[in-house]
Amino acid sequence: MMTVSENNTTIKVTPPTKGLFDLMIFARHAGSQDPYNWVCSYQIQCLEPRNGEKLPENPFNFWGLHQKVRDFGIRESSHKGELLVAPQGALLLTLQTSRPLLATYELVNKDLDAALSKKCLAAQAEEEKLSFHVLCPFQGYYRLSVFVKDLGGITFRNAANFLIRCLRPVNQNELFPSGLSPHCGSGIGSSSHGLSKPSHSAPIITTKLGKCNITFHTPADLEVTASLSKDKVTRTKYPLERYLLVTHLRTKVSVCVALPESGTYKVGLFGRSKDHKDFEHICDYVIRCFSDPSWPPFPKVYSPWRRGCVLLEPRTGTLQERSWVRFRVKVPKAYQAVVLGQEKTVLQQTPNAVWEGDAFTGAVGTQVKLAAKFNQHCSSLEVILAFEVEGGSPASLGRSG
Repeated sequence: MMTVSENNTTIKVTPPTKGLFDLMIFARHAGSQDPYNWVCSYQIQCLEPRNGEKLPENPFNFWGLHQKVRDFGIRESSHKGELLVAPQGALLLTLQTSRPLLATYELVNKDLDAALSKKCLAAQAEEEKLSFHVLCPFQGYYRLSVFVKDLGGITFRNAANFLIRCLRPVNQNELFPSGLSPHCGSGIGSSSHGLSKPSHSAPIITTKLGKCNITFHTPADLEVTASLSKDKVTRTKYPLERYLLVTHLRTKVSVCVALPESGTYKVGLFGRSKDHKDFEHICDYVIRCFSDPSWPPFPKVYSPWRRGCVLLEPRTGTLQERSWVRFRVKVPKAYQAVVLGQEKTVLQQTPNAVWEGDAFTGAVGTQVKLAAKFNQHCSSLEVILAFEVEGGSPASLGRSG
């Protein structure tokens, strides 16, 4: 096991059996592509071998930080030494950087396949820091190789190879969700789109209630949307997109999440400015909840739900059958707002620009729609939100809060 600093090389040897061994050392100038030259040899006599697990294969020859790591833009690591220990199977590793860097990684263990490996790490890239949240699903040794490049760079370079020893593995059902990007949490991804002042800077949000609200300050010309996904959904009646509601205020965006069941979820944020047609990925968040939440969905959202629209009441997308429900909503530039259910209910606008009124839900299976008229000279209505009418008690339907 070889670690190399700017002016020092340390080699640790663990002979596999009792006996006499030759250790041959080869070297070349740093940065050179010339062949390695033999420098010296040692004879090692092992009187009693140390029984232990073999180290993971390392094609990059060195462990720890690269000899020229400062040239790559990395100032220091949160963990000194060549061995990192994860007593409970979880580890947070950070690299302080002298400039913004992008990173990719490789996590290797003898029992870990490529698909499972991608669920073991959540990476965050900030202006002066790279962070890696590592989960180990098997006991033993892991190699975490980190590759970095500058924001305008072309090629990722191997900057570090960390040896991690897991003493007690985490449950595989508690690994990260599939498909996480290198931009988790706030950082380079969010700031490059003009997002600022995040409510959650760290990429992992743990909630006992099964609810959270992620907010950012946004520029006026940026539209944000979001997605919610989970690897295994067991008992959800509605699509997962219904358990997430995006609200654009004047200078702020709010992503409200209410989980239908326990587990680990991915929230993806996407944005586009006025002069772009397509949404671009901004960042991901991991939401973890291991209690037993069962929140109802939010209403189904239609395209007229845009900046400035705010749903005040009801905050749940399922309504109790044959009951009166108070509707309160802000819809900018609307000339009229109505609720279409068993009957048509015209909402009244208050002095603080809130449309409100009481509407009757009707029988189970009815879809109640909130619609608005945006053209004073046109009688057509545009649907903004849709609610489902279900049976059951008000308590079970109104938990969305």
